[in-house]
Amino acid sequence: MAPNRPRATQTPLGSLIAGRLAGAYFHDAWSVRAGDQQLSALGQFLKMMSGTPRWIEHCMALRNRVVAKLGLKYLGGFSNFDRTKAEADYRPGDRVGLFTLFERTPDEVLLGDRDKHLDVVLSLYRQQSGPDVTLTVTTVVHVHNWLGRIYMLPVAPMHKVIAPATMRHLALP
Repeated sequence: MAPNRPRATQTPLGSLIAGRLAGAYFHDAWSVRAGDQQLSALGQFLKMMSGTPRWIEHCMALRNRVVAKLGLKYLGGFSNFDRTKAEADYRPGDRVGLFTLFERTPDEVLLGDRDKHLDVVLSLYRQQSGPDVTLTVTTVVHVHNWLGRIYMLPVAPMHKVIAPATMRHLALP
């Protein structure tokens, strides 16, 4: 049996995030078989954020220091959220780590951040297929100006490392 590592994939058809792909400056999608198959999409996202590798948190701290000098938004870290807050208490508009919750269904959660330079939307999509649950994280970025494009120069390649690294915490061993 092949190891269960996050792998690059396509955005799931029928997902909410699929409707946001048009005109995207950047997008990618990563899938993995879920280790905990009972969790909802938001529950999976919270689990993923709580297991963010330390090196990624250090990258975010560096990002926040560098972009502060350019006048970009401070985002905090992936795992900076209230771990005692019940999943049922999250509502659209709430912050979850460095993201704002936009929409949620039992099988998909949309989170992101919007500013004058770019909009980022992330989806965690949960798909049941027989006894297995596949989780797909899709990120879509729309840039609005030259500063957004410059910002994405280092972010796009780093994202291809960071996205699967955060998802490893969700994987079926």
